[in-house]
Amino acid sequence: MRAFDVVKAVALATALAAPVGAAAQGLFAPAVTVNGSAVTNYELDQRAKLLAAFNTPGDLGAEARKQLVEEKLKLQELNRAGMQLTEEGLEAAMAEFAQRANLSLDAFLAQLATQGVARETLRDFVRVNASWRDYIRRRYGSGVDISEAEIDAALARTGGPESVELLLSEIIIPAPPPRAAAAMARAEAISKLRSTAAFEAEARVVSALPSRTQGGRLDWAALSDYPAGLHGLLLSLEPGEVTPPIPIRNGVALFQLRDIREAPKAPAAIAEIDYAQFAIPGAGTAQALAEAARIDGLVDTCDDLYGVAKGLPEERLVRQSVAPASLPQDLGLELARLDPDEASWNLSQDGTLLFTMLCSRTPVAAEGVDREAVRNQLLSQKLSARADILLAELRAQARIGQ
Repeated sequence: MRAFDVVKAVALATALAAPVGAAAQGLFAPAVTVNGSAVTNYELDQRAKLLAAFNTPGDLGAEARKQLVEEKLKLQELNRAGMQLTEEGLEAAMAEFAQRANLSLDAFLAQLATQGVARETLRDFVRVNASWRDYIRRRYGSGVDISEAEIDAALARTGGPESVELLLSEIIIPAPPPRAAAAMARAEAISKLRSTAAFEAEARVVSALPSRTQGGRLDWAALSDYPAGLHGLLLSLEPGEVTPPIPIRNGVALFQLRDIREAPKAPAAIAEIDYAQFAIPGAGTAQALAEAARIDGLVDTCDDLYGVAKGLPEERLVRQSVAPASLPQDLGLELARLDPDEASWNLSQDGTLLFTMLCSRTPVAAEGVDREAVRNQLLSQKLSARADILLAELRAQARIGQ
């Protein structure tokens, strides 16, 4: 071949190869950098195709970019922590992922291939996210606790149809035997009131409850929190009306309805109430009240009361789990005011102040359900929240370039 022909051939080959080489170079060029680590155009294209295969809604290009930036941050944190998924662990994680589509791993990969998704794309996706899940569990798992009260609350949220919430004001007039007749007469007069201001004025004067400082005003509460025997009576009230006097042990109770509303997610009916009462001698004395306040500062849960009662006669501490209908009316009303692990000392009996603590309410929906499954679900939610916070911190500290 003549020298001129050789030159032409080389030039032609170069010209033909240049577009292909430039395209390839552009495909693997950095689209974004995360702390100096590149996300290429190829990775963005592959992730968008993977998201399309998963039927992900929205702007797939934007979502692909967001996910890949976050995965670079996750991978960098995993490398700092020395966390790596073994090849056996990765294969198992990929097989588990495919199983969600009821396919074997080979069948799943073959299906992805028909949509232009490479095997390595799925491997990278699963590797980072499975490792991140294990890292979050290892880093935060031991510090996350799920209480029985949280499980009860979760079960209550999933059960219960539309129901009623009440906005009430309360008065309890002490009525020991020598003053029972006078207390009932005062209660009869208050029951005829229709003014909230007048009821609140009476509460500040005669009520024995701490709510007297707010004129007896209570916050919104579900009807199911109150003793079942009072449901019909409370629902019969019009705003402003007061119940007839309700006799309770050593007292008389009155409620005024301020408002009523539908609660689309009201708590489910309560199947069982777990409560504890610690007896303190000297009801009505400053010493007994001071002791109740001291105990309240020592305990966070009902279980803590066993430490308070250690070495004392067994009858000083009583803990029971009973159906709401089995509770005396005064105790039922007192527990209705309390949240789990909250205490009060408004009740007394035979000269003894009763430090009363609500341990938990078990909803009807919780009977026969797998509480461990609910616990695991709540744990996953808390760990996910911790992971989101960590990822937000990593993003805030990162250098992300276009």
